This record gives sequence, C-alpha cells and structure tokens, in this order.
Amino acid sequence: MNRPRPARRRTATATAPVLLALALLGGGCSGGVEGTPGAVGLRDPYFPGLGNGGYDVTHYGLELDVDPAAGRLRGTATITARATQDLSAFHLDLLGLDVESATVEGRRAAVNRAGKELTLRPAPGAEGRLRKGRTFTAVVRYSGAPQTVTDPDGSKEGWLPTADGAVALGEPTGSMAWFPGNHHPSDKAAYDIGITVPEGLAAISNGELVSRRTANGRTAYRWRTAEPMASYLATVAVGRFATEESVTPDGIRLFTAVDPESAAASKDVLARMPAVLKWAAGRFGPYPFSSAGAIVERTGDSSYALETQNRPVYPGPPDTALLVHELAHQWFGNSVTPKTWRDTWLNEGFATYAEWLWAADHEDVPVAESFREAYEDDANWAFPPADPPTAAELSEPPVYGRGAMVVHRIRLAVDDDAAFFALVRGWTKKYRHGNASTDDFIAYVEEETGQDLGGLWDAWLYGGSRPPLEG
Repeated sequence: MNRPRPARRRTATATAPVLLALALLGGGCSGGVEGTPGAVGLRDPYFPGLGNGGYDVTHYGLELDVDPAAGRLRGTATITARATQDLSAFHLDLLGLDVESATVEGRRAAVNRAGKELTLRPAPGAEGRLRKGRTFTAVVRYSGAPQTVTDPDGSKEGWLPTADGAVALGEPTGSMAWFPGNHHPSDKAAYDIGITVPEGLAAISNGELVSRRTANGRTAYRWRTAEPMASYLATVAVGRFATEESVTPDGIRLFTAVDPESAAASKDVLARMPAVLKWAAGRFGPYPFSSAGAIVERTGDSSYALETQNRPVYPGPPDTALLVHELAHQWFGNSVTPKTWRDTWLNEGFATYAEWLWAADHEDVPVAESFREAYEDDANWAFPPADPPTAAELSEPPVYGRGAMVVHRIRLAVDDDAAFFALVRGWTKKYRHGNASTDDFIAYVEEETGQDLGGLWDAWLYGGSRPPLEG
C-alpha cells in the first residue's frame, strides 16, 4: 500500500464471540466427531479475532457470479486445508454474506454463525474425522450483497462499488467481505478464481488468465495464482477495462487492465514496468512470481493504491514513485509476508526505501537526501515503526518513513553497498513465499553481518524519541 496518497488508517475488527461459538460447538468428542474445535482467532496483536486455528489452507477455489447493477454476488468457495490438530469443528472468517450450505469431505456440515465467525462441524462418522495431518476439503455456498468496510478516517476496504462495477481490496481484514477463509496473513495459499460477469464487462484478478468465455450474455473469466498468497492480497476488479498482455525480456508475463478514463494518463508510466522490474530484481533478487501487471481504476473509484499480488490496484493513473513502491511490495509483503500485522513495517519500510533507491539511481536524488528529509519530518517520530500504538496507526508515517530509515541505518552499519544488497537479496531468498517477523529480521541481519546491532534497533526501530543523526 502507499500511504502518502492519501494516509490510510486502520481499525481493529471486533473480537469474535469465543464463548458463544464454544457453547454452540461443545468441547471434546460428541456425536461421533473426534477432536476439539479449532481456535477462534490467531491472537494477532491488532486483530485478535482475525484468522483461525487448527488448520492450514493450501488452496482456495472461488467461483463468483457478480451482478454489479444489483450489487450482489453468488459464490462457491472450495477450501482445501490440512488439519494441524484433531478437529471436531473449525472456523472461517466471513462478513455479512448469507451461507446457503456447507460440506466437509462431501458430506453436509452443520453451520453456525456468530458475527464474523462461520463455524463448520463435520458430519459424524469416520469420514468426518479430521485427524491431525489430514488434508480435507470444505465447500461453502453463499450469496448476498458484499459489504464495504469503512475505517474511522473514512477510507474503505472490502467490496467497493465503482462507477462501472466493483473492486475488492482486503488490507487488513476486507477479504472476508467477499469469500470465507482463514483471513490472517500467516496462512497463505494458492488460488483459482472464476468470475462470471455481464457481457461487456471484464473481471480481473490475481495471477494468470487461464480462460475467458462468453455465452448467454455472460462472460466467465478464470484466474490462477500458483504461488502462495495471503488473502488480503487477493483482488477482483469488475468493470470496463482496456486490457493488454505482453512478456518482459526476462520472461515475466504482464497483464494490465486500465479504466478507459485513466488510459492516456497511465500509458507512459505503465510502459516503464519492465524496466522497474528489472531494476528491482537487481536490487532485491529474482522477481518472485511468474506474472506482474496493474489494475488502474478511474480516479474516485478508490482512495489508495494496494499491492494486490501480481497486479497492484491503483486509484487512478500512477506516477513512477507509486509504481516503484507497489512493485517493490511484490518482494516485501507479497513474497515475504508478515507473520502478524505488527510486522507491517517490513512491508512499507522496504517499499519506501525502494522509492529512495529509484530516486537515487534515476532522478539524481541521493538516498542520504531522502533519509534526511524523512528524519526532519516530525510525523515520522510519532511512535516506533515496529510498535504502532493501535491498529489505527498501522498505515501512519512512522511505519513508512521511519521504517525506511531503519533500512538505511542498516546499510550504514554494514558500510559496504555490495554486502548490504547481498544481505537484502538473502532476506528475500530465505523467506521467499513465506512469512517473517521483526524478530526473524533482527536475527537474520545480526547473523549475516556478525554485528550486535542492539543500539540500532533500540534507537531507530523501537525508540520513543528521535535519536541523533550521527553516531
């Protein structure tokens, strides 16, 4: 995400009603189903009710039929997961939509709803026993009017109606507005997303376009994302788009979808995408996905850019700095994904630092100058980037600007540019397609550099006040 255009605050979702869910499910074995219910929520520092325990999703198969004019969606979610404990029941995050039926391993499952928590209890019997280590499939059929989630500062996520369709944006909790799942960034999965829309509209999603077929006044698009993806990075954009497909000299498939009203003003910047990807690969390591691209909405359809995997969403024609920022997120945030939302500075700090690096390499603005400008900005010192006070501050300036300053202080401590960029490339390689925390990052940097950087972390990452510029 890009904060400066404009600032985007976050608010915690309400904690799921754990006691009610457990009362509905019971505890231990009953009715021939063995095990215990999976946990409600993963106790994220800012969103304790987000995500669910007891299983790990490996694949989402989503079939969506979208009626933009009516503002309605009908969906079938086929969720493949591996049990990490003996499960008598498990939870999915789902906001607002009506569940019509659910099955687990092909047998009808009991369904309970409690706020944003959807609970499935497998049918009794041997087929319903979800033993630890077992891979199982759940199918949920649902429909309704997907909701737009409004944050306290007025920014919106979830399912956003646009002038000619809709766009789904999910950071940090909005993806539950359009499909059920384990919506915590620590549970990444592959995706197949099919979207059927009225003929004349396009339906764009992540990954690669597998097929597009029109019949009886409806067009069905199928998209596939083979690499693991956190659910907040999944997107669907429905509307009138001018689309273009190509392949970069490095073999990366590009797919861009641009609202006609934004096409002329976007053309030159989007044409720089192959060059930006090549430059970023030299700095950060090989591009981690097989495809890239962009979704450019008309101005006013959304209020911020989001680094949706493979294909960032832009709220109108982007400038080059914004393009660099969102493409850098494909390494930092999308491939190397935070373990919890407290670790989001690793996403935004590196993406902001990428802007500084691009400006140094292409616009004659030294990184030291960008660093000093950020250092002198009082807004960057409101709180430590690795410890925002509440969920409402997760997208505030310290996470971006001071996060980038931390990265630069590491570069100064290494005192060797070749070694520093080798360090960065090693980080994206070690945690490629995985999750990493701030503690993982600190341990990695100190192990690789052989330095005790406790003073750096205390002053720049966790300190409560602005440290001296020198020293």
